Amino acid sequence: MQQALAERERSALLRKRVVIDSNHQSVIEVAGEHYINFSSNDYLGLSQHPDVLQSFAEGLSLYGASSSASSVVTGYSIEHKHLEDDICTHTNMQSALLFSSGFAANQAICKTLFSTTNKRSQACHILADKFMHASFIDGAMGVSANAQFSRFKHNDTRHLLQLLDKVPSNEDILVVSEGIFSMDGDACDLTGIQQQIKERSNNVWVMLDDAHAMGVMGAEGMGTCDASDADAQKVDVLMGTFGKAVGTQGAFVASNSTLVEYLVNFSKEYIYSTAMPAAQARATLTSFQIMRKGMEREKLRNNIALFQMLATEAQLPLMDANGPIQGLIIGSPEKALALSEKLKSLGIWVIAIRTPTVPKHTDRLRITINAMHQERDIRALVDALVLAMSSMEK
Repeated sequence: MQQALAERERSALLRKRVVIDSNHQSVIEVAGEHYINFSSNDYLGLSQHPDVLQSFAEGLSLYGASSSASSVVTGYSIEHKHLEDDICTHTNMQSALLFSSGFAANQAICKTLFSTTNKRSQACHILADKFMHASFIDGAMGVSANAQFSRFKHNDTRHLLQLLDKVPSNEDILVVSEGIFSMDGDACDLTGIQQQIKERSNNVWVMLDDAHAMGVMGAEGMGTCDASDADAQKVDVLMGTFGKAVGTQGAFVASNSTLVEYLVNFSKEYIYSTAMPAAQARATLTSFQIMRKGMEREKLRNNIALFQMLATEAQLPLMDANGPIQGLIIGSPEKALALSEKLKSLGIWVIAIRTPTVPKHTDRLRITINAMHQERDIRALVDALVLAMSSMEK
């Protein structure tokens, strides 16, 4: 273990935790110093919304701090059911199931759909976008003995078609992508995916990990499958999380009622985990209700537009993304870390993302814009980036 850690440190890839002393609005305190935070996934600022906090407090008084049991024992409350019903109503899905995290939800989908328990007469395949989140990749690799796992080039539907053509027509296929990709910030070409599978729709399911699209995309912010959005498209399996724009914690899987019932009966991640606290489910529903009103989403869109305009004027080489995740490729872990440290010295908190989280030579700064940022914050970020990058070039 010591050798592995030493090698990570020599390669500038060692991860370390940072203790956050306080977090208010868009400012964090670390070791007595204050920074404008541009590394939070709280895109709408709902984790600090007074109505969400009030709902959480009410839930605590009604149900206590824990559900105290698995959902299949006595941990499933009316608050959980209300939240699941709300998700189904606003995403065009038949049924939904709550999980403790997005990681657990993605693991559950892979391990339950492709486990040896699920007896099938024909082979099955998982075709996933190259940039899928580690939680899904880990789950898919864990069932590789029971399902053939392949990855198509990022957002490359032609490559997807090539992989589809190699699969016999009678074999089951799960095609997987993300609504908004967690590291690059760009959106999935869901239309292209749907076009490629329309000839084989009987045995191909499409799954979407909507963790970073939930709260950001859709007419009411309900993500890629927003029921109120005329352009929304149906998928077969939808995973979304609450720990980003929704501002709470946990995740859901939504699909047809048969799959959800199957997960209830065969998913170890669901059966053998204590259910999320009922207070948390209550607060999450309140957050969804606030989110759908749109005020925070409008502020977020305005902040993203301002940052992109200022970054373009400053000739910062941003990646091509229109959401809250804005990437700046640096190219080496050492330079990315050094640039992050320089920004901290200027009062700006932006973390460096390094391999293996991103491919080699694409080490970057992952900048996240949220609705709590003020115009002066965003201008300070751009000024600091220009100064930091110019100092690195000298």
